[in-house]
Amino acid sequence: MAGIELYAPRTERHRRTWTWAAILLAVVFIVLGMIPMAVLGLVFHIPIQPGINWMADSFQLYGFAGVILVFFLWVWLFERRSPRVLGFNDKAVPRYLRGLGIGFGFITAVVGGIWLLGGYQIESAGFWGAPSLTLLVPLIALFGGFMVQGATEEIAMRGYLLQIIASRHGIIWGIVVNMIIFSLLHAGNIEMSKELIIGLLNIVLVAVFLSFYAIQERSLWGVCAWHTAWNWLLGVGFGLEVSGMKLDAAPLVVDLMDRPGAIWWLTGGKFGPEASLVTSVVLSLGVAWLVWKGALKPKESYPAPVSAEKTAV
Repeated sequence: MAGIELYAPRTERHRRTWTWAAILLAVVFIVLGMIPMAVLGLVFHIPIQPGINWMADSFQLYGFAGVILVFFLWVWLFERRSPRVLGFNDKAVPRYLRGLGIGFGFITAVVGGIWLLGGYQIESAGFWGAPSLTLLVPLIALFGGFMVQGATEEIAMRGYLLQIIASRHGIIWGIVVNMIIFSLLHAGNIEMSKELIIGLLNIVLVAVFLSFYAIQERSLWGVCAWHTAWNWLLGVGFGLEVSGMKLDAAPLVVDLMDRPGAIWWLTGGKFGPEASLVTSVVLSLGVAWLVWKGALKPKESYPAPVSAEKTAV
């Protein structure tokens, strides 16, 4: 399949990272970008472990900003391109707001489905049990943190890998490669347990869905917002595990817990709803919808400006 420019035009002055180098660099950049957070954590004795307190949780999430910086510098200094190539192009506000709405809708459908099937019960009223500014601050801080963390993963996978592989080898290879790397990076969050298979399936489905979403919209704004909304509402809205990790915050909507005796494949067990079959169904429906809308058949490369030089090969 012919290569395609997803998010921004490419001209002769632009460099294009080699395929295998791009795959390796994506992982290296993630590691390099996390080093400042690790160093600061050691210097200021901040625990690098989720769930201890909301400030430490926020610190870890905002620490992903270093990864964003590394990718931006590479694209700017080596590839001689702007952040538009990573998907930060037009209609930022409407696309981001729409992505938030879709993300909130997806996770609400998952949690609501598990609830209706008898998987959850209310543990407490969460934030609304005794609303206060003290309880509100962590919710806002964590939302900002998930904006950074969600954008980081999308820049690395759908912004950089999907884009560069699709540019050289076409859409299908771009989806497959970023899906594999994304799944391998997240697989370590799941312990060897009965939740592993469904958890891995859902990680693959998330990668495919977000790839289709980015391709369909020809932008990264929406998927960044979707990722933020999913993680934040899951962990901070309902008090449930995000990739097996529990956050320290009074849930904004309601504090849920697994109903005693609930089947593990319904609730996701120790890994949380991201290892639930309900999540598999919701994500599969999302993938099917985007395929039906033509996500696998983008018409052409992102249009170049009239003054642009001919596209490099």
